[in-house]
Amino acid sequence: MSHTVLVCDDAIFMRTMISDILSQSGFEVIGEAETGVQAIEKYKQLRPDLVTMDIVMPDMGGIDAVREITKFDGNARILMCSAMGQQALVVEAIQAGAKDFVVKPFQPSRVLEAVQRVLG
Repeated sequence: MSHTVLVCDDAIFMRTMISDILSQSGFEVIGEAETGVQAIEKYKQLRPDLVTMDIVMPDMGGIDAVREITKFDGNARILMCSAMGQQALVVEAIQAGAKDFVVKPFQPSRVLEAVQRVLG
């Protein structure tokens, strides 16, 4: 059975890129969110095996969304996606409950390695 994924990023081209990388590797992308609030709602509704989460998003950032999701589900597996130069935010995201991170621009192999680590 393939793992289900919720892709959260405010940029549609990033959501598309991540979704393509994952679907081509046999993952099932069951939802997308472009804000932190949507990410939380969709997580509760869809219960995906994995969430990819952008750090900077409108209305609620990724780190706050991670806190809310992990409050709701302590076993949530969240992979942060950050731009170069956001190292401090990545540390904060990991402390908030994210399991790993990848840096944009993505190399598909790095994304898949991180996904495998998060899923164990």
